[in-house]
Amino acid sequence: MGRDDAGFRAFVTARYGPLVRAAVLLGCSRPDAEDAAQDALSRCYAAWSRVRAADDPEAYAYRVLVNGISRARRRRWRGEVPHAEPPEPAGQAGPEPEVLLRTAVGAALVKLRHEHRQVVVLRFFADLSERRTAAVLGVPAGTVKSRTARAIALLAADTTLADLLPTAEREPG
Repeated sequence: MGRDDAGFRAFVTARYGPLVRAAVLLGCSRPDAEDAAQDALSRCYAAWSRVRAADDPEAYAYRVLVNGISRARRRRWRGEVPHAEPPEPAGQAGPEPEVLLRTAVGAALVKLRHEHRQVVVLRFFADLSERRTAAVLGVPAGTVKSRTARAIALLAADTTLADLLPTAEREPG
């Protein structure tokens, strides 16, 4: 290492988990998400003086992550897609409600177009502002607003998510 080791270590400690979660929500498997986060952080280390001097180092790291995932998707072969969920072992109860919710949210996000999924993950899971999300994606703030509105409308119409809400919380319709 050498240059501001403690600052970079603190940055990695604070950002690694959220970057992995964002990558999973952007459609990566857990191992690929870990690889993407590690790649993003190693790229941040290589440019640490620029990252540290940036107005928003966290947004810089998310931009590196999003760009890296986009690069990897362009190279990846997608010939085989698994379809079936493994069956529940006989005599065991179904998955926990948190697992069902996580699975349903992941499935709903996968149905979104790539650019809609990016804004949802960055805005609501990474908790970036519209301005910061726009900077990460390299688009105007108005584009972030319109993509967010469209994504929320699509998620609201997704019946798999609506089915998970208790009956009292569902809108009449």
